[in-house]
Amino acid sequence: MPDQAPRAMTESEAEAFIARLAESDPHPTTELNYTTPFELLVAVILSAQSTDVGVNKATAGLFAAASTPQAMVELGEAGIREHIRTLGLFNNKARNVAEMARLLVDDYGGEVPERRADLERLPGVGRKTANVILNTAFGHPTIAVDTHIFRVANRTGLAPGGNVTAVERALEAILPTAYKRHAHHWLILHGRYTCKARRPACGECRAYDLCLWGEKANYAESAAS
Repeated sequence: MPDQAPRAMTESEAEAFIARLAESDPHPTTELNYTTPFELLVAVILSAQSTDVGVNKATAGLFAAASTPQAMVELGEAGIREHIRTLGLFNNKARNVAEMARLLVDDYGGEVPERRADLERLPGVGRKTANVILNTAFGHPTIAVDTHIFRVANRTGLAPGGNVTAVERALEAILPTAYKRHAHHWLILHGRYTCKARRPACGECRAYDLCLWGEKANYAESAAS
């Protein structure tokens, strides 16, 4: 986030900004590999402080060994750990995934629940993870604010906020209903590949003219030189 944040966008400016991001990717989705809500839940839990590429490498073997809550319970914490050793915090993650799978089997009939309160009851699942599952697995118009979305929302003026909860509420308030379903992924991908933390690719940004960041011209010029 820049030293001096830009003003917040108006509703019409925010709509134009998100519409521009939507133009080239009308139906975005996560870059995590999964085939069921359970696999997505496991992958998102494992993604904390890890890249999607790294998680996908780990879950290829993990899901081949256990792709359902019952199978994950049978694989056990030690078995899960062996598949995810390449990821940061793998001990805690293995413990959380094993306990999460057990709760799904014992309390939810082996199904991933579609209620936020139930999701946040599961080990390794906070508000951000619950939002990802509700959005990607079940189609709810939730916005999970990660480091990329937090940066984009503040840097561009789309939805400034001092913490992730404030940004989430600001995005929910400013974005038109028609764009809320996919806004989570548009903003993550924009932050991951264009509006990057250290060297934002302003010269390649398809929403450059709509961004309110005062430093954008400097980065656009450096890319052109």
